[in-house]
Amino acid sequence: MNKPLILVVEDDMPIRNLITTTLKAHGYRSITALNGETAILEASSHNPDIMLLDLGLPDIDGVEVIHRVRSWSNMPIIVISARSEDSDKIKALDAGADDYLTKPFSVEELLARLRVTQRRLSALQIGAVNTESVFVNGKLKVDFAAGCAFLDGQELHLTPSEYKLLCLLCKNVGKVLTHTFITQQIWGRSWENDVASLRVFMATLRKKLEKDPDAPQYIQTHIGVGYRMMKVE
Repeated sequence: MNKPLILVVEDDMPIRNLITTTLKAHGYRSITALNGETAILEASSHNPDIMLLDLGLPDIDGVEVIHRVRSWSNMPIIVISARSEDSDKIKALDAGADDYLTKPFSVEELLARLRVTQRRLSALQIGAVNTESVFVNGKLKVDFAAGCAFLDGQELHLTPSEYKLLCLLCKNVGKVLTHTFITQQIWGRSWENDVASLRVFMATLRKKLEKDPDAPQYIQTHIGVGYRMMKVE
């Protein structure tokens, strides 16, 4: 089975060569684009499985690339950028990026992020029907049709907001969801008070879901950004 086809969007030649050489050494296929317009063209022409995207492109901003690609594709997009402020991460993730890797980065971390994305792709492909019926992740099971969740065979007693939050995370397993995205999906708006409420609901959900909330197995916090449902082997 072929490794995914990766579209590398990076105008800095040394970094682009580092990424493509690393991908080739680990059996990945790749194509490249040096600017945003070419990236959009390559994405539509070759239908890659994953995009690695720099934000500081010479023609259009990478966030604009995300917006335009998201208008027709759900392909996973991993941002690789020197922009390290939380506001930059939030802007990219809210636009539709799946992950954010800050420069400078290690090739080991890049490969790890790709593996996580591949697992999410596999989960979506293998369990496409399950997203409408049953979601299973480790000892967690969510029956969407029945409207209930189980952990290690025992039903979890969740409030309506906790259950909606859990379902949203499960349906986006492996993807960082920003506070703004979550509150808009749960409450239909995103106010400062909603983010405070989200933290409360997340804390109570974790108490019911995690054996040790201080060392979470299922829900990972990205401080100042949002949350991610991790794929449990």
